[in-house]
Amino acid sequence: MLKTFQSLLHGNFSFLKESRLLVAVSGGLDSMVLVDLCLKLDLNIYLAHCNFNLRGNESNENEDLVKTYAKTHSIKLFTNRFDTNGYANSTKQSTQMAARQLRYDWFESLQEQQRFDFVLTAHHADDNLETFLINLSRGTGLEGLTGIPVINGSIVRPLLQFTRHEILDFATTENLKWHEDSSNKKMIYLRNNLRHSIIPLLKDTNPSFMDSFYKTQKYLNESQSVLEDYILEIEDRVIVSVSEDQILYDINKILALNNPKAYIYLLLKSYGFTDWSEIMTLLEAQSGKQISSPSHRLIKNRTNLILCKIKAQSVVNISIQNSHKLIKIPGHGIVLQIDSTNVVPEISPESVILDLKTLKFPLTLRNWNEGDYFYPSGMKGKKKLSKFFKDQKLSLVEKENVLILCSNDQVVWVLGMRADNRFISSKKTINFLKISIINNASN
Repeated sequence: MLKTFQSLLHGNFSFLKESRLLVAVSGGLDSMVLVDLCLKLDLNIYLAHCNFNLRGNESNENEDLVKTYAKTHSIKLFTNRFDTNGYANSTKQSTQMAARQLRYDWFESLQEQQRFDFVLTAHHADDNLETFLINLSRGTGLEGLTGIPVINGSIVRPLLQFTRHEILDFATTENLKWHEDSSNKKMIYLRNNLRHSIIPLLKDTNPSFMDSFYKTQKYLNESQSVLEDYILEIEDRVIVSVSEDQILYDINKILALNNPKAYIYLLLKSYGFTDWSEIMTLLEAQSGKQISSPSHRLIKNRTNLILCKIKAQSVVNISIQNSHKLIKIPGHGIVLQIDSTNVVPEISPESVILDLKTLKFPLTLRNWNEGDYFYPSGMKGKKKLSKFFKDQKLSLVEKENVLILCSNDQVVWVLGMRADNRFISSKKTINFLKISIINNASN
């Protein structure tokens, strides 16, 4: 196993040789073998151990084993104790998922603080098979069958090619010490049922089962890669525009695809959506209808779908006390410049020129409300802002971001769009107020 690992290091993982590495060590068989292999090949490693406090004294014994090993081999060790059950309850997730999140969040924090290049974990071929079968039993798509990635960002899993049997043989031959996790024997967990009942039966039925599984998963990964390349072509066809805040999809072009429901899944699965029938219904719904995932909104806007992140609406209510001011508007990336003058100002894009005598200070900059109305410049009579937005064909997201400037609670300017007839300058104006959007600053 050492020779094979060395060959992998020279071939697939050569970038690890000169790297600063953090190795996740539980004290179990797999992680103790990974550390030993790294030491034998003189890799620059540091150890990280998580005590999840889930198995009483057994958890502490695992920690002691890792501490003793680290001290014996003069390796720097980082340890952390978690209230896993408390975290699981507060976040309303399973204990296993809570432990996973705590573990990887801590690794990421350690990596940033200590400037580690990569984090190594001891997942192996049997873990990969178990994950495949779990996903298969849950009806996952192709992506769920491609297995645990060997490299995922800065997480590297160099043992994925090795079986549990090979790892055990190596540990026994090298007289390594490890602790068996008693929870691995509890058949209440699906993974343990697969590990102790189903997988041994598959291996007994076909002695070459692991080789066959490896080949099958390799084919699935290649198919997934081809599919991902094709989806990039589909995105070029159906995406109207992409900005920092949203992606716009052409509904008619999506519906023209063969099996649009399947393409919708491939286009939107990474944004947290799971109810594909609901999304198909949205395609035929009235404009303004929307559905949400935990992280994103999908909004029907005429012949388009708008995909945008869910974020709390920025409430704006700013009092402007004088006519010489720079106003930064949090959450909107806007800076306003306000200047008064008795010389006719030069007209510029994203600006408005008002008659100063028509205004009453302080002015107010705020979000628009449903009942707001104004007298749009270039038009006769008054109009509700909601009707004006409809005429301008603003999407729901665009409407949510509209701000208005008011004088004595009367709309003076719909920012960046239209001023009110009652306040704009004329030939009779003596004192002018120019308001300009001078900067699209980051939020």
